[in-house]
Order: sequence, then C-alpha cells, then structure tokens
Amino acid sequence: MAPLADLYHLTMAYALWRTGRHRDPAAAELFFRREPFGAAFAVGAGLGQALRSLGALRFSAADIAYLRSVLPSTTEDAFFDYLSTVDASEVTVTSVPEGSVVFSRVPLLQVKGPLLVVQLLETTLLCLVSYASLVATNAARFRLLAGPEMKLMELGLRRAQGPDGGLSASKYSYIGGFDYTSNVLAGKLYGIPVRGTVAHSFIMSFRSMEEVQPRVLSPLAGGEPMDLPSLAESWLQRVCELLGIPSDKPNRGELAAFVSYAIAFPQDFQGLLDTYCVMRSGLPNFCAVALALHQLGYRAIGVRLDSGDLSQQSKETRRVLRACSAHFQVPWFGSIPIAVSNDISERSLEDFIREESEIDMVGVGTNLVTCPLQPSLGCVYKLVEVNGSPCLKFTEEEEKMTIPGTKAIYRLYDDSGHPFMDLMALENEPSPSVGQEFVVHILGRRGEATKVRPSAVEPLHRMYLRDGQACEELPSLQEVRSHAQASLNLLSPVHRQLHDPEPYLVAVTEKLHLLLAELQHASQ
Repeated sequence: MAPLADLYHLTMAYALWRTGRHRDPAAAELFFRREPFGAAFAVGAGLGQALRSLGALRFSAADIAYLRSVLPSTTEDAFFDYLSTVDASEVTVTSVPEGSVVFSRVPLLQVKGPLLVVQLLETTLLCLVSYASLVATNAARFRLLAGPEMKLMELGLRRAQGPDGGLSASKYSYIGGFDYTSNVLAGKLYGIPVRGTVAHSFIMSFRSMEEVQPRVLSPLAGGEPMDLPSLAESWLQRVCELLGIPSDKPNRGELAAFVSYAIAFPQDFQGLLDTYCVMRSGLPNFCAVALALHQLGYRAIGVRLDSGDLSQQSKETRRVLRACSAHFQVPWFGSIPIAVSNDISERSLEDFIREESEIDMVGVGTNLVTCPLQPSLGCVYKLVEVNGSPCLKFTEEEEKMTIPGTKAIYRLYDDSGHPFMDLMALENEPSPSVGQEFVVHILGRRGEATKVRPSAVEPLHRMYLRDGQACEELPSLQEVRSHAQASLNLLSPVHRQLHDPEPYLVAVTEKLHLLLAELQHASQ
C-alpha cells in the first residue's frame, strides 16, 4: 500500500535521490505543541494502526504509473524503479504505549531509517495519530466528568466526518472510556459492545392498538401465550389511576409501538419516552408495558429521554418508577436505568452532576466525534537528526522550536505515585536514578533550571519496530482501553482537572539543554 503522502513528499524524495542522500540515516519525532481543550494532558492513540500501516508500505505498479503522470516529465525513470523497492524494512519505531497520557513537546513516537523513507512517512503517521488522539482525549474528558459509574454510549456515526471518521471515532472513543457504540460496523471490526433500541420514527409509525401484530407473548418460564396488548391496556388503567392521569391521555399509537417492540424484544425492552409527552404519555405507557412484561416474567432494561430538561425529567421519571415499584410491589422497577441523549456536551454533564440528576447512561454524538471545542490536535512531525548529527528548526517562537537529537524519554513520579514531569534526554545519556537529585531545564520557562529527585522513574518509550520487524505483539483494543484508564488515574488531581489545571512540567537534561543552546547559537 502506498503511503498517505502529500505531493511535496514525492518531490523531496526525488531531490534526495538525485543528490544521493536518500539513504542517509535519519530520525524524526511526532508530537503536539499544546494540550487540547485547555487541559493539561492528552491521550495518545492511533499508534497501533500507524505501526500496522508501516508493514504494508510499498508502491504498486499502479501507484508508480500514477506518480509518473503527476511528477514532472523530466523525472528520471530510474527513480520510479527505486520507488518500487521502497518499504519499511529499515525503519525502527519507538513509541509510548497506545492509551498513555501524553503531554506537549514530548514525542509520541520516534522514527529512524533512511532519510527518504522517514520523510515519506510524515503524513501517514500524522493522519493516523492526530485525530485518534484528539477523539480519545475528548472521550476521556467525558469519562472524567461522568465518573466511573455512569455508562457512556457513542452515537456519532451520523454526525462524523464521513464513514472513515465515524469508524475512527467509535474506536478511539472506546479507548478514551466510552462503554458502548451504536455503530454496528465498529462493533464488528473492533469488538466494541453495541447498543441501540428505537427511534421516534418507529413510535410515530403506529396509530392504534389494532395495528399490533402479533399480539401474543409466552411467559418467560413457559406456559400459555398471553395477549400483551390487553395486558398493557389493563396495566395502563392502574398506572394512570396511581399517577392521577386521565386514562385517555396516553397516546395509543405510542402504546402500540411499545407493545410491538416488547413482543419482538421481551428481554430487551427499552422505552423512548418523549415522542409526545413524557409525563402524560411516554412514561405511563412505558410503565404499563413494563409491568405487563413483568407479569409474564420479563424485565424492562431502561428508558431513554431525548429532549427537554433532561435532568429534571430524569428526576420525575425516577419518582414515577419508584412509585410504581412500591405500589405494585415490584422491587426492581424503581431502579430501571434512565438514559439520555440530545446534543450532550461537557456542559450538559456538568449540569447533570450539579443538579443531582437520576441519569444512568448518556449518549453522546456530535460533541464527541467532531470535537467542536478543538477540531485538531495540531500534531507535527519533525526531523531531529541526520547522519548522526542533531538538527534544529530555529525560531524566535520557543513553542515552535524543535528539540534536537534522538532521545530517551522518562516519566518522573513523586512520593504519592503521581507523575510530575516528563524528561527528555539524549539517547546515549545514562537514565536518571530513583532518589538521586539532578538538574533539569523546564520547557516553556526560558530554560529555567531546577533540581528534581524522583521517587520513581519510568522509561516512556518502547521499541515496537526494529529494522522493519515487530519487536512485540500490539495490545488488543480492550487492553489499550484499560491502559488509558489506568494512565489517567495515575495523574495528580491538579493535572487531571479539566478546567484551569496546573500545567504539567516537561523538561530536558542539562546535556540536552547545552546541545540546544549550542545549535541555537550556531543558527543565529
């Protein structure tokens, strides 16, 4: 498979080949300059897919034929012959484990290999890592706001930027902490639990109880089939009497839809309550059908609210469910899960928590998959070494200055077990020692020097590819998801908070700081 590439990668490749520098050993890094959403962290994702793409790197005959048509006619035939031999057999990649919490300026991955190939991989790696990390981070924010108990469901396929974006959003939302997806293809491809019931269109398609076919349902324990519409009508009278609602108020088309769905899925019945009126129709109709199912030995699995004041409606719904539970002596009825949807955002979740809602599950679509608060993570891929010599992009804007040389990356932990600093060192430097004090220079503070004494030191990068050969098996999606949650849980609360967090420190060693200063001076 040809790499995802911009045209300038091919023109640069030809120029390097013409100058004979295409096989010079080189190294590049992929990182982002600022944490997204105003937080102190991001979640690194897409790394597994990026590594898998390297194994498929090659130009087919059709690729070569197309490139002949877009490159200048003066491009030598021998260059196209060379391109047909390009692969990742000399590429080495180190990376943070996928799902790790990551920070600005710290490489998510480092790539070594022939200069032409290293440069050719830029857009492929950026495309596969940037959006994946952004969505995983966005999902992690929703998870942190919701807390560990509330269930989160991704509903974004119809709102995503095309089918590929929809699949990626489902996959990386799951890594970030969502429990379910509505995306059936994502469930098939990635093994993500899939959930979903009915839409308003199903309920609106029914007008009367005469439309219910079939009408009978056998008890769960076996026995004579019962007429479920008649049972539901009988229960509706009792529910309306309990709630003080005239029995002619609940919409009979809605009741017919609920009964029809319950006959089709008696063990998975969930009611969408807001097609007409939640309190005067949807909720009484749901309770009637759920109690009829209970009479036959089945349990309804939940209700969903999709409009209005979701927090207040959840409280009113819970009150009615508990009233039915007590009055009709059905103990489990009062704890039926309440799910909500309808353009849910971070602000919505904060409101639910502040208002002490009774919501058990939240479905999020647009505000998850499109990341409207920040549509791009802004990852960059920069050359840091050629022919063993460190190289530097020099600029007066410190944030855009690259950190030269191939590196070892360490995460330093405090006495409480929280990471407090990521440290970049030159690759050939000795690793920092636990309990030993040493000088570092903090990025973003004009190279401010400070002394640190870590209680634990973690080498952050692992080697996943050496000269084109896999060094270890990539983790499963579930393993990546578990690692992401564990990584987030290790963060100090001051770094994990989503609003006005304390900035996480990123630093370089004394030796790397001196190299940076030397190259800066030489560039002036």
